[in-house]
Amino acid sequence: MAYETIRYEVDDGVLTLTLDRPERLNAFTWTMMSELIDAFDRSDADDDVRAVIVTGAGRAFCAGADLSGGGKTFDNSERETIEEHRDGGGQLTLRIFESTKPVIAAINGAAVGVGVTMTLPMDVRIASTTSKFGLVFARRGIVPEAASSWFLPRVVGISRAAEWIYTGRLFPAEEALDGGLVSRVVPPEDLLPTATALAREIAENTSAVSVALSRALLWRMLGADHPMEAHRVDSKCIFEMGRSPDAREGVAAFLEKRTPRFTMRPSRDMPACHPWWTPRPFKPL
Repeated sequence: MAYETIRYEVDDGVLTLTLDRPERLNAFTWTMMSELIDAFDRSDADDDVRAVIVTGAGRAFCAGADLSGGGKTFDNSERETIEEHRDGGGQLTLRIFESTKPVIAAINGAAVGVGVTMTLPMDVRIASTTSKFGLVFARRGIVPEAASSWFLPRVVGISRAAEWIYTGRLFPAEEALDGGLVSRVVPPEDLLPTATALAREIAENTSAVSVALSRALLWRMLGADHPMEAHRVDSKCIFEMGRSPDAREGVAAFLEKRTPRFTMRPSRDMPACHPWWTPRPFKPL
């Protein structure tokens, strides 16, 4: 698939996805949504990709939905019914949630609306000192989208989520750091090198299958009602991986004081315990 709104670049096991509409501050469109979903499909199918970085071209990460359609930008009633409609940001975040590869957001500038909510199912968010954030939905007469009512309180807590959502105000990178939305704030020139160093540490030192299973465990246990649910799944996963070639190699590499050479691949070697959940196809309420 040839992309119009993003760039897809793989180097040394790291895929960098760049939102590439700098003249529009990388504003989000249905084309961008479709291309990003396709890119994550490609990433999961490519065992040479060990980690994904998402960043923006130019001076913004993503300024939110493209509002060039004017006052009817968010009005889909002439095209489909309420039962048919699916939020585009939600389709993207649900796809990122399913990724078998860890995802790092390198937020290089303004991240507003869907520009913030698309990052919530990413695993690590690193911000430039020049970045700013805004969950501006109430100021546009709409509501939070992209399944952010599920993701945001789990990332930053209900009180901080409520403050940012109800006011819709813009806030700086340091406030995002204080609130737990991002894990660190770095100078602009250090942003991609910092994200890349983290991605390569994962790519060079860990089992791809271990990371894929760990990612699924962390995200999916956020909704468990008791730690026993985690214990049940942990027990199956550690049993399966404990007898795997990667476990034998990991222990041998540690004892021999060398870098491990893991051979298992998520595309073909996920253990029988995965997936342990029931798929959730979209059904209208």
